[in-house]
Amino acid sequence: MASSLLVRVASCMVVVWMFSFGHIIPLAEAETPCGRVQITVAPCIGYLRGPGGGVPAPCCNGVKSINNQAKTTPDRQGVCRCLKSTVLSLAGLNLATLSALPSKCGINLPYKITPTIDCNTVKY
Repeated sequence: MASSLLVRVASCMVVVWMFSFGHIIPLAEAETPCGRVQITVAPCIGYLRGPGGGVPAPCCNGVKSINNQAKTTPDRQGVCRCLKSTVLSLAGLNLATLSALPSKCGINLPYKITPTIDCNTVKY
């Protein structure tokens, strides 16, 4: 049960991270599997359910890792879709904290991360 929650949290973070990248592709075309994305961003779940503050290093490290791995538009769109579906499946997330996550981790994204992002507009 705890590992399932961790996977959902990780997925949520990945979605947020990929929303920051603005890439959207079908999951079948992505090089990074959704499960890997979810596990990588799982350390962000607790942070995203809280009031904000300092981002835990494991969370930022995961977000940066996913960002560095998604090198093409299809990759970024796939990550976006994975994260979006994960975020939508997790209750209690602070959407303002989610939206601010990329900048708090030192990642400059040209769009805002939200559960309503259109992943098809994400480009590399």
